[in-house]
Amino acid sequence: MELRQLEAFVAVATELHFGRAARKLHMGQPTVSDLIRRLEREMGAQLMTRTTRRVALTSAGSELLGRAKVILDEVGSACAAVHRLSKGQAGTVRLGITPPVAPVLAPHLATALEKAAPDVNLVARRLWLPDLGRAIADGSVDVAITCGSFDEPPGVVGEVFCGEPLMVALRPEHPLAQRDAVALDDLAGERLGIHSAALFPAWARAHQQALEEAAVSPATVELADTDLFARCWPAQREVDWIMTTASMAAVGLTTPTRPVCPAQVIPYTLQWNPSRAANAAVGRFVHLALTANVPAGWVTLPDHLRHQR
Repeated sequence: MELRQLEAFVAVATELHFGRAARKLHMGQPTVSDLIRRLEREMGAQLMTRTTRRVALTSAGSELLGRAKVILDEVGSACAAVHRLSKGQAGTVRLGITPPVAPVLAPHLATALEKAAPDVNLVARRLWLPDLGRAIADGSVDVAITCGSFDEPPGVVGEVFCGEPLMVALRPEHPLAQRDAVALDDLAGERLGIHSAALFPAWARAHQQALEEAAVSPATVELADTDLFARCWPAQREVDWIMTTASMAAVGLTTPTRPVCPAQVIPYTLQWNPSRAANAAVGRFVHLALTANVPAGWVTLPDHLRHQR
C-alpha cells in the first residue's frame, strides 16, 4: 500500500467524484482510477461502487476512509515535525549559564526565543565556571553563556557578544558618592571588596579583567558576604567600595552606585560546539543570541552581528 493510493482513495471518497478528486490532487483522472483499482486489489475488497452517474462507498470503503484519514494526518504531522526540527523551529536547547547570567541576560534571551520559535524548548542550568567549560567541551550542554572573556578549547566557538556597563558601589559618606560617574583611578588607593573566586569564579574573573583593562591595582579584601549581589558589603568595615552592574545592584543593593568613567563593560561570552550540536534549534538559538536586541542599558560587543563599530 502506498500513500499515493490512500490519498487518491480519500479524495474520491470525500468528493464522491473521480473528476473533482483528480483536480484536487492535480492528477489525471486515469491515474486516480488506477490508484484506486490497485488499492482494492491489495486490500482484497471492493472499496466503492461506480456508475456513470455516481460513486458510493461500500462498507469496506467506509471502514477504510476513517482509518486512512488518521494515517494521512499522522504522516502529515510527522513531516511537519521533521521540517520544524530541520529548520530549527522545534527541539530542545540545553543552555548552561554561570550565576551572573541568570538575573537579566538569560530571561531576556528566553523571551526572545519564545517569540521567534515558540516550539523550541530552552532548558537552562546554572553551572560553576569550571563545570561549564567541561560541559560545553563534552556536549553535556549545547550553548554556554558566562561573563568575562575566555580562550576556547578545541572545537568550541566563542563569541563575546554583549556587555553590561560596569558600576561601582560606594558608602553613602564617600566623597565620590556625589559624582555622576567615578574613575577607577580615583579609587585605586582604597580597599576593593571582591567576591570569592571559589564561590563565583566567572564574576571574580570578569572584575579582574576590568581592573587590568583600567590598569589599576587596588588593595583587595575578600567579601565575607556569600551573596552574589553583595547586599551586605557595607557591614564589612574594611571594604571601601565594590564593583557591580545595574542588574546586580537592582537586587537589593542600597549603597550609592555610579557608572565608571571612562566607560567599561562586563563582557558576556557565548560558547558552543558546532560538531556536537544536538539539533538545528541549537544553531537557531546561537544566531538569535547574536542578532537579538540586547537588554535595556546593555551594549553590543564586536561578535554581536548588530554591533556598531
